[in-house]
Amino acid sequence: MTEGKPARVRFAPSPTGRFHIGSARTALYDFLLARQSGGQFILRIEDTDRNRFDPKAEKEYYEALRWLGLKWDEGPDIGGPYSPYRQSERMDTYRQLAEELIDKGHAYYCFCSPDRLKQVRQLQQKRKEPTRYDGLCRRLSPDDGRERALGGESHVIRFKTPQEGQTIAVDLLRGPITVDNQTIDDYILIKSSGMPVYHLAAMADDHLMKITHVLRGSEWLPTFPLHVLIYEAFGWQQPTWIHLSVLLNPSGKGKLSKRSAADPKSGAKAVFVHDIREMGYLPQAVINWISLMGWSFDDHSEFFPMEDLIEKFSIEKLSPSPAAVNFSKLDHFNGLYIRSLSTDELAQKLLPFFTKAGIGADLTEIKVLVPLIQERIRTLDEAVEMAGFFFQPDVHPEPSDLVGKKMSAQESARAVKMAYDVIQALPEINN
Repeated sequence: MTEGKPARVRFAPSPTGRFHIGSARTALYDFLLARQSGGQFILRIEDTDRNRFDPKAEKEYYEALRWLGLKWDEGPDIGGPYSPYRQSERMDTYRQLAEELIDKGHAYYCFCSPDRLKQVRQLQQKRKEPTRYDGLCRRLSPDDGRERALGGESHVIRFKTPQEGQTIAVDLLRGPITVDNQTIDDYILIKSSGMPVYHLAAMADDHLMKITHVLRGSEWLPTFPLHVLIYEAFGWQQPTWIHLSVLLNPSGKGKLSKRSAADPKSGAKAVFVHDIREMGYLPQAVINWISLMGWSFDDHSEFFPMEDLIEKFSIEKLSPSPAAVNFSKLDHFNGLYIRSLSTDELAQKLLPFFTKAGIGADLTEIKVLVPLIQERIRTLDEAVEMAGFFFQPDVHPEPSDLVGKKMSAQESARAVKMAYDVIQALPEINN
């Protein structure tokens, strides 16, 4: 832990799609920092994009976080001192703050039509200039702009980026990032629909909820200086900014994306936590696996149960370097955690997989199988492939399937006969 003070961190997903392992990593690092420092882990739902908002995706986020054991201290479902924790329920706050920026001279009403903005972009592209707003409405006074807005004229509210000087944005992993202000666009803060954009809503909520550390993806680095300018415009104290490393495909080529699992060339088995769970991986293994995607304790330790992670995790040891996702490591960790379970624990976890496969095995029967397969399986669903035939009344394999590797048919027949005799001598399993 960098500082002695408790950290207040937030995991703030926008539920427009499924719960990705990259999001799981961010949530884990937030959780570890909060638990290690005696602080709070907050869940906030950023649902201002109503056209793309998906209630099923939000439900998947809740279920995945609970399965991983990442219990939040404040959130939409349990409340807290800074409720509400859903952005769609905080609209008045964002509007008031946008108006405050206008009064301070740091934002302005913009009445440019989509057609005019399109023409500006086309002209800039023709001149091979960066595409950005040309600042036409910057000249409007706050009173004139407010009068037109109250009169019902369609408008947005833009941030009034300083046209001179530089902005220095400090990331914990990368150090100071210096940008000329003239290269920063006058970004929209409030859309014509009245909905806020991320640049305003997230900054406002982080300040109002007293967030001390913001951990987020590196995709926010291009607009990082804008976010610093917004904090400065309000006169707020900035949090510690941490932009996490990019996750790469297992090959090390190309960014891991939500389409990676559908691309055989990517080498990715699955990128969504729900799918990984359905494939028979344990939450302990997934936590251990994703913890090492951008963090390391030393140059050799890899096995970290949750209690060890809470003790040893440190934001100073996060790396900004891209991390290739290694699914072989997930198999390795899952095998280790499977072998650490008791017979009863493993049987309980295997039962749903046998049931899903249509095999009517009960817990007592599975317990008998556990010692035979526990050292061999890497995932829970492999148990069905390996031992499902035990529950079939009749097995009729093809003769060719019974010929062992590097064995003749005669040698294989003798081996099968010996195996049959051993099985016949075993006591019956009583239900």
